Amino acid sequence: MVDTTRLTRAVDHFADRLRAAPQSRLQRGAATEALRLARELARWAQVLEAPGGEPREMPDAGMFAAADQITVAVHDLAVVLETEADVSEAVRLVEEAQKRAGV
Repeated sequence: MVDTTRLTRAVDHFADRLRAAPQSRLQRGAATEALRLARELARWAQVLEAPGGEPREMPDAGMFAAADQITVAVHDLAVVLETEADVSEAVRLVEEAQKRAGV
């Protein structure tokens, strides 16, 4: 089992920033970027859990749920990651999404 502490810290930071962001920031794309990340991470976790299966797309639960969606997606992914390189890649994805979201 790999240490996913860096990953959960990175996503917790992003989620906290989203929760503290004004609605106008969420509407200008921060929530959309978070949903895109949540979907990417959820798809990755599903592929690792069920290779060859058809991944389901995470639904859009609205801009105020974006922080919760990335948190759930990362925690699901963290359970199935097998290498430190995968953890580093996931951290990179989270950090890049946070920069694009502007929070």
